[in-house]
Amino acid sequence: MKQLEDLPGYGVLMKPYEVSEIIGKPETTLTSDRFEGRGLPFVKVGRLVRYRKQDVLDYINANTFSSTAEAKAV
Repeated sequence: MKQLEDLPGYGVLMKPYEVSEIIGKPETTLTSDRFEGRGLPFVKVGRLVRYRKQDVLDYINANTFSSTAEAKAV
């Protein structure tokens, strides 16, 4: 049986706890963000929630700054 992560065209799919560890936000915040329609894009099949690795990398790149002043301006 194929796993969701093995489907072609989706790239690497990550579990919420993996994303939480990488971006430093609690899983509960990721859950709230999904409910509120903000935060990272996600894939939902049935009750499974996954994040595309590329979307996580894009999020990290969009939140990379040279100074705290630059970060505050966003």
